[in-house]
Amino acid sequence: NSGKVRDIYAVDAEHLLFVTSDRVSAFDVVMPQGIPHKGRVLTRIASHWFEVTRDVLPNHLVSTRVEDVRGLGAREQELLRGRIMLVKKARPTTVEWVVRGYLAGSGWKEYQKSGTVCGIALPKGLGFCQKLPRPILTPTTKEASHDVPLTPAEARARVGAAVFDPAERAALALFERGTRELEKLGILLADTKFEFGHIGDKLVLIDEALTPDSSRFWPAQGYQVGVNPPSYDKQILRDWLETLDWNKQPPGPDLAPAIVRKV
Repeated sequence: NSGKVRDIYAVDAEHLLFVTSDRVSAFDVVMPQGIPHKGRVLTRIASHWFEVTRDVLPNHLVSTRVEDVRGLGAREQELLRGRIMLVKKARPTTVEWVVRGYLAGSGWKEYQKSGTVCGIALPKGLGFCQKLPRPILTPTTKEASHDVPLTPAEARARVGAAVFDPAERAALALFERGTRELEKLGILLADTKFEFGHIGDKLVLIDEALTPDSSRFWPAQGYQVGVNPPSYDKQILRDWLETLDWNKQPPGPDLAPAIVRKV
């Protein structure tokens, strides 16, 4: 399978090989140009979080060493070094598990219209980029093109309570762990997306975790309510694309070299 960023190969009956490319997507459209070294950065960050959150929830990562993948020649090993995750096969849930700690992005747009985010009522008078009273789960569907927001009740109906309840607990616990660890580095975790699957009947964290592709990161220094913070994530690209006369449909526009460097 080939996704927006990752290519996935079957290794054997129990394992897959994830290869993270330098492709970059925004608004669910893959851009014509990639971001140099992005795949290696994402792999390092994701594998770090997989290792340090195993006590919160098991995950599917087996190895990031090309030497642990049977059948690769020397040239293939060099091309793939730093870009691969050898993982256990899992059955993905049909929901993406988004957790928000701050009011930004599509959540801010919905809140301005209705005072809610994914149908969850929030206090009146919250400002742009304001920290929420507590993190909230705002799930979406998992689509090949545009993901569709779901209320928690809709997500529960979609996957069943036996999947939803432990996944909600895991998503909020992982968000709390990420928040605490990133705060030590002067980074605010505004929101992030987790993906879960099952190996047998066991819920596991899959795909990626707390990367700049799946999260909104802000520097803590200089953070103010009402001000759009500078980003350590794809928001740099989204903000630039919003200035263009582009309908957010494929094909994506050519990226200016200055934006590629900034991202």
